[in-house]
Amino acid sequence: MKALLNPESSFCLSSISSSQIKRSLHFNGLSSSCLRFPLTDFAGRLRRRKLTGGLCIKAVLDSAMMEQLGLKESDVKNPALSSTYRGSEIPKPNLTVLDAQARVCTGPTQTRPLSEEQAFKVFDTILRSARGELKDEEPVSKAQLGAFFAGMTIRANAFPEETQWSEGEKRAMDVFWPLLVRALPPDVLFIADPEGSLLGTGNSVGPTFVGNETREMRLVGALREILAGGHLGYEEVKGVLRDVLPLETEGSLNSGVSESLLSAFLIGQRMNRETDRELKAYCLAFDDEHGAPPVADVKSLTHYGEPYDGNTRFFRSTLFVAAVRSCCGESSLLHGVEWMPPKGGVTEEQMLKFMGANTHLSVQQAKELIEDEKAGFAYLSLREARPSLYSLIEMREHIKKRPPLATTEKVQQFVRATGKEAIVAGFYHEGYEEPLLMLMRRRGVHSGLVVKGEEGALSMTTRVRAASASKGFPVNYCSGFRSLSSDTALEADGVSRQSFNLEVDARNYGFEPTETPRTDRSVSKNIELGLAALRGEKGAAYDRIVLNAGIVDHLLGSEGAEDVAVAMERAKEAIDSGKALKKLLNYIEISRKIK
Repeated sequence: MKALLNPESSFCLSSISSSQIKRSLHFNGLSSSCLRFPLTDFAGRLRRRKLTGGLCIKAVLDSAMMEQLGLKESDVKNPALSSTYRGSEIPKPNLTVLDAQARVCTGPTQTRPLSEEQAFKVFDTILRSARGELKDEEPVSKAQLGAFFAGMTIRANAFPEETQWSEGEKRAMDVFWPLLVRALPPDVLFIADPEGSLLGTGNSVGPTFVGNETREMRLVGALREILAGGHLGYEEVKGVLRDVLPLETEGSLNSGVSESLLSAFLIGQRMNRETDRELKAYCLAFDDEHGAPPVADVKSLTHYGEPYDGNTRFFRSTLFVAAVRSCCGESSLLHGVEWMPPKGGVTEEQMLKFMGANTHLSVQQAKELIEDEKAGFAYLSLREARPSLYSLIEMREHIKKRPPLATTEKVQQFVRATGKEAIVAGFYHEGYEEPLLMLMRRRGVHSGLVVKGEEGALSMTTRVRAASASKGFPVNYCSGFRSLSSDTALEADGVSRQSFNLEVDARNYGFEPTETPRTDRSVSKNIELGLAALRGEKGAAYDRIVLNAGIVDHLLGSEGAEDVAVAMERAKEAIDSGKALKKLLNYIEISRKIK
């Protein structure tokens, strides 16, 4: 089917006052000349500000506007690049060992063994750090030690021969292990050789290590199975997670459990490739952290599961798509964090914070914004929604590779709805699309969709697939299920569903191929592109917002979007009428008033 797209449609902002736009754009990043918002001087004459600092986005607020908003100067000192959102209080990991973790703490076929030179450098760094002799480098953290040695142990015990220890790694271990035995703490020695069978004589700790108290004993027992390449049951994983989380803010564990043991647990389960039972445990373990979720009185609610670590290269469209879909009666809940490793890219929380929105909403407040017809969507930070899981951010940087939570946090229902619910989640690595859909079905939603968008995020592209594209599913691959109105066999949860999968070719819906706009970690650039599109400025960003809103509505079986051409047209009308921009500006303004 083809969408009846008309690129020459006019755009009108008559329903949005210039004062409302100005009130909402109180971030120090978007210029009037780039966004083409007219600004007037005190005599009412049209003027445009000059660009400064090499950025196409350097807007400022005059004192009258700040006074009207009740802002202090400190309120608008927001950074423009995603990397600057990393908390300054988070200790940095040792880069030498972190680089090694990137090679050895991954899957059975992706692991890249260290060369002899690399291995000697890594073990020397660990030894000098343990002795307090490391100069001009960050110390190797407990979490790094746990993750690195877990990776080495699992490779030796369970990986295929080509990704087990290299000859260089073996020689380095022969040299350094007798020294490391005298320098490393017992929990790390246990992780490095749990059965005393890998590293020869000199380590009697592993076979006899049990931990220091009941919670740690449970973790040690689970780790013995994981380090051997094995798997755990649902209750076992859930029990460990609830025992040890949340972590205390200063980094030490609230429960007194070793950070090395927990990091080994997290990365070990990912290296062993989690089973459905294990993923369910990660997904559901903290559902009751704040009690039963509030229920929004809306006819439909879509939960958007973007990768929490953001985009580093390309335009991220979901925030703007949510505003468009709200105009079509489709409510959305976005969730995530301000900054997350390993990518540390642009996130919805960074953009909203940059634009002055309140990013500290409670779950109840998010529910109220979803119900408010002036907004119709909400953003909820993991900080407020699941403090236990949020407390792991520092550790996640130090274990380097993504843990199981990077998959399961995308399939959450922090707010429920009286009407139909759907979950949309992004993925990159082939093999995780089915587990994600399994978790969505476990959640009991009416419709679910996984999308391989650009960077593994949700944004589908209008760019033509290159002939030299990488193996696996192409960008724009979609798979999912949706509820049916016709009578068919019901699934276990009582909902009748139809499954589907397809590759979305934007040309089939009337879009001309365009290259994806690059943002390169720039929060302000991403906002600039999104707001210009919501103003009706035609181009690559506009097309991506329309494509993603229309396709998602159609694939989820949203009311009125049964015909994909109609779904595209109503998304386009939401933008060209100015309604979508108004929804976003309303959201910013309303959220700021919430106390």
